[in-house]
Amino acid sequence: MATLIEPVDVEIGDLVERGRAVPVRRTRFYWWAAIACASVAIGGFMGTYWLQLPARTFRGPALLHVHGALCTAWVVFLISQSSLVTRGKVRSHRDWGLFGIALASVLTVVALSVAITAMNVRIAAGYGDPARSFLIVPLSAIGLFAGFTAAAIANVKRPEWHRRFMIVGTVCLIQAALARVFFLIATGGGPGMRPGVLPPPPVGVAAVPALLLELIIVAGMIRDWRVLGRVHPAWIIGAVVITSLELVRGPISASHAWLGFAGFLGGIAG
Repeated sequence: MATLIEPVDVEIGDLVERGRAVPVRRTRFYWWAAIACASVAIGGFMGTYWLQLPARTFRGPALLHVHGALCTAWVVFLISQSSLVTRGKVRSHRDWGLFGIALASVLTVVALSVAITAMNVRIAAGYGDPARSFLIVPLSAIGLFAGFTAAAIANVKRPEWHRRFMIVGTVCLIQAALARVFFLIATGGGPGMRPGVLPPPPVGVAAVPALLLELIIVAGMIRDWRVLGRVHPAWIIGAVVITSLELVRGPISASHAWLGFAGFLGGIAG
């Protein structure tokens, strides 16, 4: 007597790991996760960037416009790639992979430049060591984005790792966007207002948006548990690394070693 097996909302890579033979319905979870990341990335910068452009109230170097364009391109790329896989167009997904590698590389370099430039602006305004200390926030977020994205690329032939690391890396990238929401709540915003022109907040404050964004990773864990019966290690690695960094970067940022390193970077950019 034939047994009816319900299709599961999971892709083939997950089933290979578990050795299950069931009908597969392609999951839309990663597409929705990409949409969530894009919503944060674009929505978070509304008050300090996007709405100021048509009003011509935005003030900042051209590098910030390049940075904004690259970050927007990245989340759009992530949505597009997730959509291609969801629709079964895996070959097209792979063909666009080289573009993604190039985009992530350029984005990393530009983001580092923006972070160091912002520190130098604050130092010139007289904020000194607090500005050097705060540099650890954007630098660590960019470093995690680059690291997890590199891990995703290295695991391109293991899709169950690849797609999860892509989401984790993007979660790290959009921390600054969510932080802008708290900035607007704290200052009230206004024409020309953006964090780079004000005293830097304490490093510990930056942990709030980072930890809130981990809810996207938690959603991935819950989805895995419901569908696969276990949580994939990629989510666990992402959560542990991000949380651990939040715990240690405060003390590190106040150390003489870090302040000297930040000053060294500022000297190169200056």
